[in-house]
Amino acid sequence: MSLNVLIFVIIAIIAVIYVLKGFKIVPQSETRVVERLGRYDRTLQSGINYLLPIIDRAREVVVRDEIKYADGSKSVIMRTTSRIDLREQVYDFDKQSVITKDNVTTTINALLYFQIVDPVKSVYEIDNLPNAIEKLTQTTLRNVIGELELDETLTSRDTINSKLRIVLDEATNKWGVKVNRVELQDITPPESVRRAMEQQMQAERERRAKVLEARGQKEAMILESEGVKESQINQAEAERQTQILKAQGEADAKVLQATAEAEAIRKVAEAIAESKTDPATYMLLMKYVETLKEIGSGEQAKTIFLPFEASNLVGALGSLTELLPKRDKE
Repeated sequence: MSLNVLIFVIIAIIAVIYVLKGFKIVPQSETRVVERLGRYDRTLQSGINYLLPIIDRAREVVVRDEIKYADGSKSVIMRTTSRIDLREQVYDFDKQSVITKDNVTTTINALLYFQIVDPVKSVYEIDNLPNAIEKLTQTTLRNVIGELELDETLTSRDTINSKLRIVLDEATNKWGVKVNRVELQDITPPESVRRAMEQQMQAERERRAKVLEARGQKEAMILESEGVKESQINQAEAERQTQILKAQGEADAKVLQATAEAEAIRKVAEAIAESKTDPATYMLLMKYVETLKEIGSGEQAKTIFLPFEASNLVGALGSLTELLPKRDKE
């Protein structure tokens, strides 16, 4: 083989290697920022792309990787790569100490969900994007927690998450990053504060139990008093009805008795009028008879003495016998 042919083959091989080396395959949801002779040239799309070797170069960026071990611990490393991930990413930051508005030191760690929406800004507007996001999150978290008291911090996670997301999204917009959400994972007060909170919760539970017990006793007493009230009302109503019925019976009896006496008096008056007898003599005779009856009704009365004047009344009694009503004759 001649020297010219050898040189041609070598040049052809170098050209093929040069051409093949320029092909780059970019996976879906990834991109690369290409510089030509040190200046920004273009952003690669997913699929097959071609870069001129030596002239074109993909800009390298810093990425954050977490390594988890079998015992549950983890470590964070920083490395450089030309690949820019466009998917939503999550950073799990280490616990940090923050001070609340009421000067309580609390340990908090947060989760940050973000997405790179402008690869060019994420490369040229900030150096070491992961470190910048971490430091910004830590300082913003301190500022937000510093405006709240401990009780508000423990009960207002949604509010804190919303404030953090808004502040971080505004700050990272210049870097081509969209912060989707921020989640507080753990809020750990000091041990002394936790014990005090547990005692407070226990006291609150006991108070609620006593309130419920007192409320139950109150309702029971109210129900019992209402039962007694209803019983007394029913008893009084029964007594009233009894008295009304009794009074009506007595009134009816008196009416019947008065009617009978009136009828008897009417008949006696008619008989006296027919016999032309003195009414005074008749009344005196009736009183006399009733008196004799009372005298003779005694258990010890075996002998009855009558005055001499009584013979005249006895004689008058025979003349008036026919005039008396049947009840008086008996």
